[in-house]
Amino acid sequence: MSIAILYRWRVRPGYEAQFRQAWVEGTALIHQRCGSFGARLHEGEDGLFWSYALWPDEECRQRCFRGSGVLDHPAFPRMQEAVAEHFKEVRLEPCDDLLQPLPATTRGNKP
Repeated sequence: MSIAILYRWRVRPGYEAQFRQAWVEGTALIHQRCGSFGARLHEGEDGLFWSYALWPDEECRQRCFRGSGVLDHPAFPRMQEAVAEHFKEVRLEPCDDLLQPLPATTRGNKP
């Protein structure tokens, strides 16, 4: 069964675009190299950025961050530069799933 991880960040004012661009690059790389099922980034009304990432299992996720070298990509230092505060990850075990893929016209970055 898959697992989901919630990530949260408070981004430094004026660094939102840098954070989002680095998140997109880094997350795409993780998907390509590590076999994650992808992720979504949300900007909350509380000013925090939230990401929901889906993984095949915890072993796959740990293997990605331990030995793949993925975190050596330049996107991750750019992302960290933009972060004022990083909150503890929350692991979720999916039990019911009614999430549908986004229509093609709404995918990608907002204007």
